[in-house]
Amino acid sequence: MGKLNYKWVKSEQPNKAIVAELENSLGVENSLAKLLAQRHVSSFEEARNFFRPKLDSLHDPFLMQDMDKAVERIFAANQNHEHILVYGDYDVDGTTSVAMMSDYLRGFHTHIESYIPDRYKEGYGISFAGIDYAHENGCTLIIALDCGIKSIDKVNYAKEHGIDFIICDHHRPSKTWPNAVAVLDPKRPDCAYPFKELSGCGVGFKLIQALHERRNRAFDELEVYLDLLCVSIGSDLVPINGENRVLCFHGLERLNTNPRPAFKAMMAAANKRHMNITDVVFTIGPRINAAGRIDHGQLAVNLLTATEEVEIEDLNATINELNATRKSFDQSITIEALNQITTLKEEDRKSTVVFQENWHKGVIGIVASRLTENYYRPTVVFTQSNGVLAGSARSVKGFDVYNALSACADKLEQFGGHMYAAGMTMAPENYDAFKTKFEEVVSATITEEQLTPVIAFDEELLLSEITDKFYRIMKQMAPFGPDNMAPVFLSKNLVNAGRTKLVGADKIHLKLHLLDPETNSTIDGIAFGFGNWEEDICSGCPVDILYHIEENEWQGNVSKQLHVLDIKASEV
Repeated sequence: MGKLNYKWVKSEQPNKAIVAELENSLGVENSLAKLLAQRHVSSFEEARNFFRPKLDSLHDPFLMQDMDKAVERIFAANQNHEHILVYGDYDVDGTTSVAMMSDYLRGFHTHIESYIPDRYKEGYGISFAGIDYAHENGCTLIIALDCGIKSIDKVNYAKEHGIDFIICDHHRPSKTWPNAVAVLDPKRPDCAYPFKELSGCGVGFKLIQALHERRNRAFDELEVYLDLLCVSIGSDLVPINGENRVLCFHGLERLNTNPRPAFKAMMAAANKRHMNITDVVFTIGPRINAAGRIDHGQLAVNLLTATEEVEIEDLNATINELNATRKSFDQSITIEALNQITTLKEEDRKSTVVFQENWHKGVIGIVASRLTENYYRPTVVFTQSNGVLAGSARSVKGFDVYNALSACADKLEQFGGHMYAAGMTMAPENYDAFKTKFEEVVSATITEEQLTPVIAFDEELLLSEITDKFYRIMKQMAPFGPDNMAPVFLSKNLVNAGRTKLVGADKIHLKLHLLDPETNSTIDGIAFGFGNWEEDICSGCPVDILYHIEENEWQGNVSKQLHVLDIKASEV
């Protein structure tokens, strides 16, 4: 995070009476009580549920609109020996969904096939080619996961071929949605389901939960799918609160105690013995995504459902190679895109739009994220694919890029996504007009505040306050993610304690050993990309830092360390 000049702001402070109540009832320090109150915990009972999420607190799946119709249609297909096609998107959420649903249905239905669209030949979501495949293979029911909420024409096309659809999606619908047998999407305005932020895999799981309930089977038989749910929730960046927190908490536990063979192989390849949500996002997620980005997403589904050791080894090796290729493309294209911005002298725009016809389509979303990190403004990266431009958009905090794209809809063929990420296609001749219009829309609607990169910190701490008890309780607030971010702390006037040095192959990272002169406490830290601070800190310059607290394992020894997010010279 060292490239931008971040503004440091203190997080909104919670109600003092609630903090005092938590301090007394839980017997914790004021700073920990504040962290809990900031996470909407206000009583002993709520704290207990927060620290120990229970699977029996999950909502009744039949509260979701159309759930009864979906269950009835699947049971009818089973009774009539119909062929069912389980269809999902090619990213982590889609492939985990397909792996989960196809595996579950095979437990009581004999005619199940899975289908992931080819990213390059078919594009995102339900495709005519996928429906043709279903028709050619005698499938009369398609269960679409993590996609389909906008596929009105595709569902109508399927109906013409005698194929019904059940849609399990979590994206925002348009004013109308497909004429499917059932449309399961908690974001439907007419859906009363209490929790709106499920992942695509989460919506699929609710369907499985409903089917299992109607089959009079015990819920604990479904716990085998919790690792898939955890990976989908972490990788799709949905809020980790409500049901997502429950599913993610227990999914992480399963990943660390009894993971499916595919995850065990991935963890071994990454030299990971214990997973937290950050490991899921940066270790497992990219490997699964690499299949669809570089080759085909079906490889990921095959690995996630494989049980034979030889098959798992082969597929895991293939996906590791694809991930290495993905990293190489990511790095080279990011450099080319940054050079394009500089060459065109576009550093001062309010938006970034770049295009190169030979950029690999599978990594343009990652590149858009990299550019957003560099310039901190809404960004769209385009490449050429099948005669059209395919684009991927990323945004900055507080700015809805989906709405901005909606204002440019006349320049696009199709688009879809979320507030902070979206995908689209466009005719090549519309590129310049889109680039102009997007800049106009962003300039007219974005605020200076939204264009200012901010790091919010929760509390200011003395190093002496980072005790084993403090860290043990704070760690139980995990899993962290959107709406339950890992706490950020501020410590001021720290100085070098004697062992600060540059590390890493290119010597751009900083291994810190810091002293708090006020309490004479010391602690280690790691600051990635902050090698430029080595001279100042080693010469005695006092610094203020923002950081997470984490554990560092080295040669079998585990210790607390600070993961530094930003550094500033202390005010004298």
